[in-house]
Amino acid sequence: MDLTETTLERKDVFKGRIFSVHVDKVRLPNGETSTREVIEHGGGAAILALDENDNVLVVSQYRYTFSRVLLELPAGKLEPGEDPAVTALRELKEETGAEPASFEPLGRILPSPGCYSERLYLYLARGLRFGEQRLDHNEFLNVSRVPFAEMVERCLSGEIEDAKTVVAVLKAKLKLGL
Repeated sequence: MDLTETTLERKDVFKGRIFSVHVDKVRLPNGETSTREVIEHGGGAAILALDENDNVLVVSQYRYTFSRVLLELPAGKLEPGEDPAVTALRELKEETGAEPASFEPLGRILPSPGCYSERLYLYLARGLRFGEQRLDHNEFLNVSRVPFAEMVERCLSGEIEDAKTVVAVLKAKLKLGL
């Protein structure tokens, strides 16, 4: 069976700085119609940076949506037309002051494909050199280092819930065998 849903109508509801929202009327594979609420987002990149002792550079940041501080990998949104690798390296430098000697992709993920168009590109970085942190004027976070094995355990136990962090840590675990 062809599972494609065809857009019949689109109504733009909101256009913001980070995302926009539209509501679509669609024709389903069985010929009936339904509504789809879609959040359009330009995408982002995250980077798992390991220091010489296999500690992961992480940031603790207050996330208003969940009313608490979350432990996450350095990450940020793609600028229009920007290569995701450039985004990841920029965000690592801005948020932690680190620049890697080696850098490789860990793939990409769709964080919530039921309604959210964001694609997140994941990277692994090693051979870190440290310079000055350069946070945006409205960005507040703390940087720390967590042993890689502890990050794996915290992801598996559910203590760390941030999707990009969980996926990148577990992919790196399989890739590196640490």
